[in-house]
Amino acid sequence: MASKVLMPSLNLKHGTFPLNNEAQIQSHSFGQVCLPKKTGLSSSRQSVVANNSAVTAVPAMAGASTGTGSSLSRFWREVQGSTNWENLVEPLHPLLRREIIRYGEFVAACYKAFDLDSNSKRYLNCKYGKKSMLREVGMENSGYEVTKYIYATPDVNIPIQNGASCGRWIGYVAVSSDEETKRIGRRDVLVTFRGTVTNHEWVANFMSSLTPARLDPHHERPEVKVESGFLSLYTSEEADSKFGLESCREQLLSEVSRVLNKHKGEDISITLAGHSMGSALALLLAYDIAELGLNKENNSASDHEIPITVFSFGGPRVGNSSFKQRCEELGVKVLRIVNINDPITKLPGVFLNENIRVFLGGRLELPWISCSCYAHVGVELVLDFFNVQNPSCVHDLETYISLLKLPKRCLGIQKEGLNFDFLNRARDLILSAQNLNINLPWKDAAINMVNMVQSQRT
Repeated sequence: MASKVLMPSLNLKHGTFPLNNEAQIQSHSFGQVCLPKKTGLSSSRQSVVANNSAVTAVPAMAGASTGTGSSLSRFWREVQGSTNWENLVEPLHPLLRREIIRYGEFVAACYKAFDLDSNSKRYLNCKYGKKSMLREVGMENSGYEVTKYIYATPDVNIPIQNGASCGRWIGYVAVSSDEETKRIGRRDVLVTFRGTVTNHEWVANFMSSLTPARLDPHHERPEVKVESGFLSLYTSEEADSKFGLESCREQLLSEVSRVLNKHKGEDISITLAGHSMGSALALLLAYDIAELGLNKENNSASDHEIPITVFSFGGPRVGNSSFKQRCEELGVKVLRIVNINDPITKLPGVFLNENIRVFLGGRLELPWISCSCYAHVGVELVLDFFNVQNPSCVHDLETYISLLKLPKRCLGIQKEGLNFDFLNRARDLILSAQNLNINLPWKDAAINMVNMVQSQRT
């Protein structure tokens, strides 16, 4: 039976983080890792709006300076969320801002390296080898070494895209070098995921029904539910081929375990970063690692746990309220960087979400809420940007990153390499499915979402 979860109250602070003074901005009002304590607590969702002053103001962080590697080496645990980013997001601390940008650029590398040329031999794979990938995308000085490429297989059989459903390159695992480890104060195991690109992935995004995660075979926890499309992408494998790919999950758990074992005894952090659909995969992996206890020292006499942090850019909801509560119990830290005008961050669960108690007057605690309602996990850092000349920028990762870098300048971001219209691609996919009489759950909601953003042109 699902446990009861007290839904958090909605407490928003409003502000803007504009693209420029001339641009027409439309603003709307839309609605963790201490060592885990098995108390079943469910902390309230935190939401902070970043503004121009937040970028320049510098709160005290136990004596941390504002720009040196030595500061990061001393205060990396706070930056990774050990105190739930208290006093670091409001105003936004420069050290945290640089780390958000740094991890965002690692995610952007996934897009830059992804081959979308259907005539290429590397179509739907990475353009480059592991040893050269970061150099090829302009990150040769990142201080990280790629150890493994990760592939995901959408478990969706629809006649929308030529070719059978097969594995696509979805991201990579990287580890900080010895020199970088000294600079940042620990060995950082980094996993990054790109967002939705192919039609099969779009369909997986719009499946939008809750299903039990059941990732730990010893403790299935049927009340902990996640979105079925994301779970399918995470767990599906190429079953049609004897030598097909393992699931995204199996690839990741195997590599993360190998790297942690290799660097056993060092100070280590596990950092997961993703954009859009990639944020959902990052959170699923974080929950999976923590639930299986892979981040715990093998020494039973030690209570030490490797901190797990998710940096989510424009991420959707992933699971229900019980999933949120379990992530908090396990000590998973999530910092969600969202644009309040980004409709993807409102999905799934447009109506049945963590804010339902607000509409019920805050007086009712219904037993079905924890199982049936979607809920965001973690601390939310809110940006506010909209470009009337390019409304698709509301979900664009490069716009997210550039806004954090240059908050007072005109960005005018146009993606290089992946020059496709985000919203039109979503609409075309949904209409193609409609013409083929394919029943996609939440299809109407997705179409309305696309229309909602495009209607903001006027």
